[in-house]
Amino acid sequence: MNELDQLYQQVILDHAKRRVGSPLVENTEGLLHGESHQHNPICGDQIRVRVELGEDGQFTSMSWEGDGCSISMASASVLSEMLPELSKDEFLDKLEIFREMMRSKGTFEPDEEVLEDAAAFVGVSKFPARVKCAMLAWVAAEAAMLGAGK
Repeated sequence: MNELDQLYQQVILDHAKRRVGSPLVENTEGLLHGESHQHNPICGDQIRVRVELGEDGQFTSMSWEGDGCSISMASASVLSEMLPELSKDEFLDKLEIFREMMRSKGTFEPDEEVLEDAAAFVGVSKFPARVKCAMLAWVAAEAAMLGAGK
């Protein structure tokens, strides 16, 4: 394993332990809210994501609770750390890049400036059975965002 792979593995393990954004927090009055529960029937991972957005469409927070493998829990932690800095459009752009990386089967060269710690999941794309684990929180956040305020 090369040094970059080791670094990426350490980022995933660190986030799986720290679980930034967990547990779920109560909704803040005056903000738009959305929530989504996603389940991976293949491995049993599940997550509930709650997002809050200001009237300007800027994310203010993401919290979550879940049970699953290190990859799915770390992915939720990474996203929870990134999301409050993003607008809806910025999130959708990063989501598309993350999806492209997950579909690449290990051929994608992630831009750490764009994906931040999410770049650490590039190695997961080599294992099709694990891609859904990495995507679970991202899909839940997207669904929560789309449902916010409804």
